[in-house]
Amino acid sequence: MEDALGKICQRHIRVHGAGRTDAGVHALDQVAHFDIPENKLHVIWQKALNALLPSDIAVTHAEWVSPEFHSRFHAKSKIYSYTLWNRPDYILPHRSPFAWHVKHLDLEKMYRYKEILVGKHDFSAFQNAGTKIVNTVRTVYWINSVPGYIPDSEVVWKFAANGFLKQMVRNFMGALVELGRGKLTARQFQNILEQGDRKQAPVTAPAKGLCLEKICYT
Repeated sequence: MEDALGKICQRHIRVHGAGRTDAGVHALDQVAHFDIPENKLHVIWQKALNALLPSDIAVTHAEWVSPEFHSRFHAKSKIYSYTLWNRPDYILPHRSPFAWHVKHLDLEKMYRYKEILVGKHDFSAFQNAGTKIVNTVRTVYWINSVPGYIPDSEVVWKFAANGFLKQMVRNFMGALVELGRGKLTARQFQNILEQGDRKQAPVTAPAKGLCLEKICYT
C-alpha cells in the first residue's frame, strides 16, 4: 500500500492499519488511514490504488475522514472468523488455503462450551509470545458458528471482542478443536482460562483458516 501511495504522491506516505495479522491470515475488512499532499485531493483513491496494488489485495472503499480519525485507536471492536473443513475423506483444493482440515469433531460439544470464553477475562493463556503488552484482559462479546462456503463440509467460527491478543483467535480455535476431538475436557478448558498459563493450552491453529472480517467504529 505504501509503495503504491509513494508512486502516486511522489513521496513516502505512512499507512496506519487498524491492526496486524500473521502471515497466511486473510482479511475481508481491514481498515487503514493515511494523510495525503494537498495537490492530490482530486485523486480517485480506490481506482488509483487498485491499479498499482498486487493481485492479493484490493481497496474496496475509500472515503475522507476527519484529521482526528485513527484507524487503530478509534476501533471499538473486531470480528474474526475461522474456517474448519470437517469432512474426513478430502478437502477441495480451492478451499485448502482458507480452511483447517480437521476430522471427526464433536461440533455440538464445541458449541456448548464456547461460552467459557465469552465475557471479560484475562486471556493470558491464549496469547502467544512476541508482543510486549501490559493488559491481557479483553471482553469477548460473542462466539458463533455458521455453515461455511461448502455448507456440508465447512464450519465457520466467528469471534467478536473489543480487542484481541497476539494469535488469540487461533489459540481459541486450537483449544476448541481439542475439545471437539475429545482430547480436552470442559473442566480442563475452564482451568486453562483461569490459570492463565499458555504452556498448558493446546497448540495454535494454523494461520490459513483465520480471517479478519470486520472492524467496528460504533
